[in-house]
Amino acid sequence: MAIGKDDIEILKPRTDKREYRRIVLKNSLEVLLISDRETDKCAASMDVSVGYFSDPDGLEGLAHFLEHMLFYASEKYPLEDSYSKYINEHGGSTNAFTDSEDTNYYFDVNTDGFEEALDRFAQFFIKPLMSADATMREIKAVDSENQKNLLSDAWRMSQLQKHLSMEGHPYHKFGAGNWDTLEIRPKARGVDTRLELLKFYEQNYSANLMHLVVYAKESLDKIQSLVEDKFQEIRNSDRSLPSFPGQPCTSEHLQILVRTVPIKEGNKLRIVWPITPGIHYYKEGPCRYLGHLIGHEGEGSLFYVLKKLGWATGLSAGEGEWTLEFSFFKVVIDLTDAGHDHMQDVIGLLFKYIQLLQKTGACKWIFDELSAVCETGFHYQDKIPPIDYVLKIALNMQIYPPKDWLAGSSMPSNFNQGIIQMVLDELSPDNVRIFWESKKFAGLTDLVEPWYGTAYSLEKVTTSMIQEWMLSAPNENLHLPAPNIFIPTDLSLKDPKEKVKYPVLLWKSSYSRVWYKPDTMFSSPKAYVKIDFNCPYASNSPEADVLTTIFAWLVMDYLNEYAYYAQVAGLHYAISHSGSGFEVTVIGYNHKLRILLETVVDKIAKFEVLPDRFSVIKERVTQDYQNLKFHQPYQQAMYYCSLLLEDHSWPLMEELEVLPNIKAEHLAKFAPMMLSRAFLECYIGGNIERAEAESMIQHVEDIFFKGSNPICQPLFSSQHLTKRIVKLEKGMSYFYSKEGLNPSDDNSALLHYIQVHQDDFMLNVKLQLFALIAKQPAFHQLRSVEQLGYITVLLQRNDSGIHGLQFIIQSTLKGPEHIDLRVEAFLRMFETQLYEMTHDDFKSNVNALIDMKLEKHKNLREESRFYWREISDGTLKFDRKEVEVAALKQLTQQELIDFFNQYIRVGAPQKRTLSVHVIGKGHLSGYKATKTEVPQPGEINDIFSFRRSLPLYGSFKGGSGLLKL
Repeated sequence: MAIGKDDIEILKPRTDKREYRRIVLKNSLEVLLISDRETDKCAASMDVSVGYFSDPDGLEGLAHFLEHMLFYASEKYPLEDSYSKYINEHGGSTNAFTDSEDTNYYFDVNTDGFEEALDRFAQFFIKPLMSADATMREIKAVDSENQKNLLSDAWRMSQLQKHLSMEGHPYHKFGAGNWDTLEIRPKARGVDTRLELLKFYEQNYSANLMHLVVYAKESLDKIQSLVEDKFQEIRNSDRSLPSFPGQPCTSEHLQILVRTVPIKEGNKLRIVWPITPGIHYYKEGPCRYLGHLIGHEGEGSLFYVLKKLGWATGLSAGEGEWTLEFSFFKVVIDLTDAGHDHMQDVIGLLFKYIQLLQKTGACKWIFDELSAVCETGFHYQDKIPPIDYVLKIALNMQIYPPKDWLAGSSMPSNFNQGIIQMVLDELSPDNVRIFWESKKFAGLTDLVEPWYGTAYSLEKVTTSMIQEWMLSAPNENLHLPAPNIFIPTDLSLKDPKEKVKYPVLLWKSSYSRVWYKPDTMFSSPKAYVKIDFNCPYASNSPEADVLTTIFAWLVMDYLNEYAYYAQVAGLHYAISHSGSGFEVTVIGYNHKLRILLETVVDKIAKFEVLPDRFSVIKERVTQDYQNLKFHQPYQQAMYYCSLLLEDHSWPLMEELEVLPNIKAEHLAKFAPMMLSRAFLECYIGGNIERAEAESMIQHVEDIFFKGSNPICQPLFSSQHLTKRIVKLEKGMSYFYSKEGLNPSDDNSALLHYIQVHQDDFMLNVKLQLFALIAKQPAFHQLRSVEQLGYITVLLQRNDSGIHGLQFIIQSTLKGPEHIDLRVEAFLRMFETQLYEMTHDDFKSNVNALIDMKLEKHKNLREESRFYWREISDGTLKFDRKEVEVAALKQLTQQELIDFFNQYIRVGAPQKRTLSVHVIGKGHLSGYKATKTEVPQPGEINDIFSFRRSLPLYGSFKGGSGLLKL
């Protein structure tokens, strides 16, 4: 029974039809109930107000380890991993994370499985079983998770900032945990980790420290009854909220310059100040105001000046890590090599801009403009998946009063010059911490951070030094931004004359094909426009591929200071290299969308190469290519698999080889040639009328194809680009082995791919159903039981309409060959489970998949991406979900078994398998010892000889005539 049910009015978006209710159970658990009669998914999130700040000394990672353990089993549901199994079988997903002061658990599930899923979830917090056997295995999982992060710059730099803080403050801690902290060191001290785990749970997991959000289809009364029934047994030991007063940085940790060596290529400055936590003034929004100005990219901004000088390629500013007790304001600047050489000038210019803000004082018109943008953003926010929504609100519940649980700090509304000035005063030279990252410091450092092994050196910077840097910095015209012309004022909804369910073909010509889908779902003043410039010359060689990438980056670079205002106002655009040329995407409020689109198109049509910007962008593109070798091994395996399967794709190593020789004059010659032949594939969706959509694309056609000297000619029928995939031979198992690109990475990875068929509704649903049924057992066996690696997934794969399955496993413990054998052993074991599955279980899985397919799109972006995938692949099956549901309803259990026996089973005659092995440092010696000179059956030694030796599937994409090749 709830002891508290109040009528506090929770501020919600004007467009939000959901109902909300706050209740407090008799055990003091505070709950937000959300009723959404239109939802296809139910969800819940439990936030526990304890995190790794509460880890006992000498047991680093205990809170994180506990988070892992709660997933295993409970007294009521003792079968190991049965919670995850239930969630998966009912079309859902589940996860959790541990932060400094809270741990969050969340899941979603199809509506028919929600009540039992909620009951299983509640048992985490009532009577979990933490068996000794599971404890040992999950310590290995925590260690594997940490191993994955050891070569991640984000983790390394975050821990370095913590390391350089007061040792007695919990901010200093290592929160992730590993084998050393959870097994070796405790054992050496005679400490039983499992007993400490149980004690930590007993002491900290108290109902009064928890906040729950439950999102369901039923009425609020029904949801309340469910919650009272499931969660009232959570023990309330009336624990006080853990508190960590005091600042983590004393004077010795301020006014420091830290030079550090990152893993990836590139130079970066992180300028950090301890400040008063903005949460205490979230209605005044001082950090949002200052972040908006310091991070601005329009003319006169700090970034504009740094970019003009050729010193920076990116800048962000705002409040970073924070608690109720302390906070940090951070400015992160991506430096060019020239910017690295002018580090003191860059810091000088930053402090000059802060000085400008000091002189001008807080401006009410800027605050009011920002406030208006935020208010519009809140009231017209896109609906997001329930699992994301409950997570966001559960995090807000421990911080904000109930009326602001949905809004959080997203709507500053009280202009207060004094509060903005107070935080601005804290961004001073005597309060600063400067972290300077570059590979150029390799060999020049004398200190090492203990948890990640990050090399660094430390020196003091004084106020007078920074003042000197300000005096010697270039005398550039820094000034405040202009009023934002892109803020929408017309948010009215168009009345589409036709209530079409799927995209319609507006027109098709030798120049373009235009698909149109007016908004009939979301009642939102937003639109989505995608134009794919199919240009045969854009990808006919590695050089062309690289030049097209630089071209796309340069156009965005030229537009940046203009288009940044649109971005601030909720109107976003992108220009990106696609497989067949480049794509222009514009999404956001439709009121001023056309102005932005026409400016983007005009910049492409009048493209010219500015040599100084070319050299900056070339440097950044080169770094991006070089940094691919620092991707996780499983990502490298995915890359090799795509390279093996996709006809007419170029290897990154060849592109990296040609990059140094590419010059501005090459791009100046290439760009007009690339645009000389083109076909535009277009999609327009959302709050746009048919005539407006036609006129928009007509304008684009006129610019490129019309006039006395047109920029583009239509494609010849022979030039329409196709997407074709290698057809693996039946009964063959191929494998490709490659040493990991990063010689320092201990992790290895396996991608075990089973190619099944070309897009076909009945085969699609058989594959999807098999993947749904096998996903959780694969995870349980290969990850939970065998502990092969933290990253263990079974996924479907779709390459331009060619469907298959892929197992992806990354491990430090075992090499890819061993893991490959374990995948096959799993398939043999699972064969028995499939044969023995009851008819009820089969129907339950079929119904779960049907529910997943019938799930409605949440917002315009999601809907548009779904339809664009059909257009991009050439499949054009806009009614895919409905037709596949009809196919599922006809499917029998025997047909699924027959499908498995034909395509998936080990040794099946129709089976086509490709295994990609990426060998990490830890398994290299074993790999070299077993590698033979004589090629093994199915071994691929040369990717391109392999690709040329096999036939290709026909392409769905055959150009304007929709020819199937």
